[in-house]
Amino acid sequence: MIIFIYDKTFEGLLTAVFDAYVRHSFPDVLLAKDEPLPLFYDEVVTIYTDDTKADRVWKGLRKKISEMSLSILTVSWLSELPEVDMLLFRYIRKAIDAPNTIEFNLGDPDVLSVSKIWKKVSNERLHIIQFLRFQKAADGTFFAAVEPLYNVLPLVIPYLQDRFADQKWLFYDLKREYGYYYDLKEVSEVRFEEKQAHLLSGLLSEDLMDENEKLFQRLWKEYFKTIAIKERVNPRLHRQNMPARFWKYMTEKQ
Repeated sequence: MIIFIYDKTFEGLLTAVFDAYVRHSFPDVLLAKDEPLPLFYDEVVTIYTDDTKADRVWKGLRKKISEMSLSILTVSWLSELPEVDMLLFRYIRKAIDAPNTIEFNLGDPDVLSVSKIWKKVSNERLHIIQFLRFQKAADGTFFAAVEPLYNVLPLVIPYLQDRFADQKWLFYDLKREYGYYYDLKEVSEVRFEEKQAHLLSGLLSEDLMDENEKLFQRLWKEYFKTIAIKERVNPRLHRQNMPARFWKYMTEKQ
């Protein structure tokens, strides 16, 4: 058994692919530095992320698969699922070695698995866009917190930049403890050493809210109740279309 140890970044994964071809030796397991080693193995190789090597692998992939399939790889990486890195490693190796493109070969278990993961992550992105609710803070910044199943914040940012280009906002992932701040000019990734209450609960306290925020929230709740048709209430369908895990951050469900 050959083990590659790397930094668990996508660039690190591409570097691992490059080094594997140079060594003519391919890993059976990919681990982070602090992960325990199995009881039995033949060799442990430490991979040091190299942007030049990663770029060469990426350019090589561009010659073998479409831009859509390249996007599928990066989106699937954001799933953070166990062993997704080993799955993508096998996919990339197959794509490089195959005489023809493998992207449409759903008979291959790795191609099929990557396709399924991509669909799950893409659906989570759509859920976040649908159920995202901003709250206006006293300083004029709009704050929204989410706790997605997958690391989809980077996939949502282009939508927010387009939809909310005229206002400052902070979009925060409570689970992964990072977010993105837009200052009307550019978007920056942000992390906080000291976390205020709203970075833990996902909701602004009244003392941090804009003076009209509470009024707007009451109006939105009233509108939500008014448009509901009691005779057609279907709780099961409602939960299917609007998963309950999003409710605690949605104004109309408070």
